[in-house]
Amino acid sequence: MNTKLVITGAFLIAMTGQTFCQKPVYKQAGAPIEYRVKDLIGRMTVEEKVAQLCCPLGWEMYTKTGKNTVEVSALYKEKMKDAPVGSFWAVLRADPWTQKTLETGLNPELAAKALNALQKYAVEETRLGIPVLFAEECPHGHMAIGATVFPTALSAASTWDESLMQQMGEAIALEARLQGANIGYGPVLDVAREPRWSRMEETFGEDPVLTSVMGVALMKGMQGDVQNDGKHLYSTLKHFAAYGVPESGHNGSRANSGMRQLFSEYLPPFKKAVEAGAGTIMTSYNSIDGVPCTSNKFLLTEVLRNQWGFKGFVYSDLISIEGIVGMRAAKDNKEAAAKALRAGLDMDLGGDAFGRNLKQAYEEGLITMDDLDRAVSNVLRLKFQMGLFENPYVSPEQAGKHIRSREHKELARRVAREGVVLLKNDGVLPLDKHLKRIAVIGPNADMMYNQLGDYTAPQDRKEIVTVLDGVRAAVSKTTQVVYVKGCAVRDTTESDIPAAVAAAQRADAVILVVGGSSARDFKTKYISTGAATVSEDIKVLPDMDCGEGFDRSSLRLLGDQEKLINAVAATGKPLVVIYIAGRAMNMNLAADKARALLAAWYPGEQGGAGIADILFGDYNPAGRLPVSIPRSEGQLPVFYSQGTQRDYVEEKGTPLYAFGYGLSYTKFVYSALEMRKGTDVETLQTVSCTVTNTGDRDGEEVVQLYICDEVASVSQPPILLKAFRRIFLKKGESRKVTFLLKKDDLAIYDDEMNYVVEPGDFKVMVGAASDDIRLKGKFRL
Repeated sequence: MNTKLVITGAFLIAMTGQTFCQKPVYKQAGAPIEYRVKDLIGRMTVEEKVAQLCCPLGWEMYTKTGKNTVEVSALYKEKMKDAPVGSFWAVLRADPWTQKTLETGLNPELAAKALNALQKYAVEETRLGIPVLFAEECPHGHMAIGATVFPTALSAASTWDESLMQQMGEAIALEARLQGANIGYGPVLDVAREPRWSRMEETFGEDPVLTSVMGVALMKGMQGDVQNDGKHLYSTLKHFAAYGVPESGHNGSRANSGMRQLFSEYLPPFKKAVEAGAGTIMTSYNSIDGVPCTSNKFLLTEVLRNQWGFKGFVYSDLISIEGIVGMRAAKDNKEAAAKALRAGLDMDLGGDAFGRNLKQAYEEGLITMDDLDRAVSNVLRLKFQMGLFENPYVSPEQAGKHIRSREHKELARRVAREGVVLLKNDGVLPLDKHLKRIAVIGPNADMMYNQLGDYTAPQDRKEIVTVLDGVRAAVSKTTQVVYVKGCAVRDTTESDIPAAVAAAQRADAVILVVGGSSARDFKTKYISTGAATVSEDIKVLPDMDCGEGFDRSSLRLLGDQEKLINAVAATGKPLVVIYIAGRAMNMNLAADKARALLAAWYPGEQGGAGIADILFGDYNPAGRLPVSIPRSEGQLPVFYSQGTQRDYVEEKGTPLYAFGYGLSYTKFVYSALEMRKGTDVETLQTVSCTVTNTGDRDGEEVVQLYICDEVASVSQPPILLKAFRRIFLKKGESRKVTFLLKKDDLAIYDDEMNYVVEPGDFKVMVGAASDDIRLKGKFRL
């Protein structure tokens, strides 16, 4: 018996009786969702349908009336008056762009009260009482005052720890949901192979498999098994598609990609996330082969929905519909809005392109009622699935209690230390906690915002642990820690390198923290998308050299940082250099001068504690690079799956540090490679090996499996990551690690773009990095 048919039949019978005549079907919690969607759409005017597809900026929707009171703003009432808006973006966002500070913004408890008030107005004061979807920025924590700031994605990717990503996603979702958010923007699934690009920090790196595994784990943590449990929300995958390989490194520039490369390398993370149940997805600003992604019907309808079976809804990126006009692919915003809707876009982030044009576009025949109803249905469906019609409110008390909890702080510290990559160590690390004097030097040693990354709210200083804080907390009471900034990230007017040198000369060891910053300040100017603009029209340059809008032409350290490295290194004191930055940078000088070198990326609010754990041996480093570190800009693009590149006249063709690379305080030996045919329909091959910790410390190893399809119908990369496992081994311990290669792992897009597994020979490579292969084998299909 088909239970679903019985339930539906019973519902239809009940509809004809007295049980359901008291209120509309869409308000009946027990009714099937599709019936509720259809009933509600049938009651809506064209204006109301259009408004449901709009997602305006949200931080002006509330008015703070006292220290602990908040109410809806006049602007919100105006927007909800005749045609209530379907979604608002970033109501709780606080940063220099929104001009919300610790004083003018909302703490977690007050934030929950604010979204409750907005939701109450939508439910009780509008004609149909449709609840609002509140979308918030959640790339590495909820971008709201008082929320936990986790390491950015590039740092998180360096953990190569799938289960840890799911835990991080759960924590981010809980903090946002407790404040009333329903949708969290993130994760960013762009495969990033252009370090000059300002947004590499938001990605999981250069490889589609690593990005897929880590990104999907984060998404699953955010969404959970259900989204109506008060703990989870819908994730928004960003940015669809090929956004991480912009021409010349300019944010939003076109992506030069063939169709096979697009499907083989840039789309797989999104496909995996959709298969895992992603709720929403966001288009990107760029174009592919001349077609703006926001109006690309092939991507948004044929691929996303028809091929992959996506059931959620699609956001534009902020004013990316208007961007279609800027690309000269539409004559005006009305045509752009119509093209985007017809292509498969559902909701306009920004709201004006749809809000001001779709009704007229419908009246002129540029779109149909079916186009409108399709998009509105996709939006309403998620509202019903989340249970917002029955439970639209959250508990302010719970928000105040659980956000930035002790558990979440400890989780942030764990992600930070697992994501630190030890690139060089001649034995100087770990440092002795009882050294007489340690000098902590550099522009990023004690600048809290510089280690937090873009999309970060204003912070209470006492909640942030800088490297200086971490060192001071880790050493013995008899150790003197001396701090000298030395120079800024970019500005050179206030450098004091002689003071840094003097501090280094008196020290037993030097910790020098350099790099970059995505820290926005209230002097920086912003364009309408929220991206920062580069300006030299100020007396003192800000530290910001990264973050959305801050693209680089060079990867070298800015300002006087290289002078600082040279001067401190010249003292001859043991030198440890730490890079805190949002992109792969030129590390040649530090690699040459320092005795130890670490990449910490943007390690979040507990970053200083996590770094100190490694510096003093409380934690054995196991982070691995998610991107290749180039020797110079002339190598770009440089990524591991290109294989061994010929040398240039000026320098080697290999990267300075390869994808997957990272050192430990112990040693691991690989042995006993075994390969067997799969035992089920999906598994084509089983690969296993034994890993032994032969050092004198307990530690973790990231075992990496690469393959090469030796002869295929189309050209294949010489090396491709297919699986990995982060394992803990006590000193002397051995463990057998087994990988299952499934059809998706071995399938390619052939010469006719069919997705197939071709028979032939496959090379197997297992090792500790893409350039550190320990075991090799071969199997035939």
